[in-house]
Amino acid sequence: MKYIYMIFVSLLLTSCSYSSSTSGGTVGADRKQMMLVSAGDMRAGSAQAYKKVLSDANSKGLLNKDKKTLNRIRAIAKRLIPHTRVFKKDAPAWKWEVNLISSKELNAWCMSGGKIAFYTGIIESLKLNDGQIAAIMGHEIAHALREHNRERASSQAASNLGMGLLKSSLGLGSFGSKIADVAYNVGVNLPFSRSHETEADRIGVELSARAGYDPREAIRVWEKMAKLSKGAPPEILSTHPSSKTRIKDLTKYAKKVMPLYNKAKR
Repeated sequence: MKYIYMIFVSLLLTSCSYSSSTSGGTVGADRKQMMLVSAGDMRAGSAQAYKKVLSDANSKGLLNKDKKTLNRIRAIAKRLIPHTRVFKKDAPAWKWEVNLISSKELNAWCMSGGKIAFYTGIIESLKLNDGQIAAIMGHEIAHALREHNRERASSQAASNLGMGLLKSSLGLGSFGSKIADVAYNVGVNLPFSRSHETEADRIGVELSARAGYDPREAIRVWEKMAKLSKGAPPEILSTHPSSKTRIKDLTKYAKKVMPLYNKAKR
């Protein structure tokens, strides 16, 4: 029975099609991806998890307290979102939400389907201007566009090779009751891989440029982050690219999308 199961798993994984979840855009973000978890399941789980995060923050009096900053990040999102169509045609029609959580945490994220949260800590600690907020928001939106959460959930299912988890990845069994937890873990709780972070950086600068924000502000964000992360482990021991590596890559791609920024400014 064990060998029959392993043959089944092997056939299942080899039969999966590989495709890119986005068009490449100017930055060429079109790496092939394996997806076992359905887009619908991941978006449904993200919506549930996002609702819980907002409910918890609201119960503690931490949700959308600073109306000025809330309006500021929502205005930036409003400029960025229309340009998501370059990478995914249906993205502008997603049920986008943008909310602010009062916390010293240096964090921001975007779950599948356009569920965005910004923490006041990252804006205040880094003294972010609008272009720098756009750079961070564009980066987080890029994770949702590239469906990195869904890809990671699929990878977890494939590597575990557990029948229950494989059923879950295919939308069977008890996955419906666990999808919110899965979406939260792969979208907020767990760090993204280096390749995911690099893709998000590149798409983020393109979104910023198309929306009329200077893409070089992303470089300045990571210069600020580098000052705060002294003593961080070397890149080889981290799932994230080092600040130095990110700044080098962002410099290259910010230059590549400058014509888009110049066009947007006219």
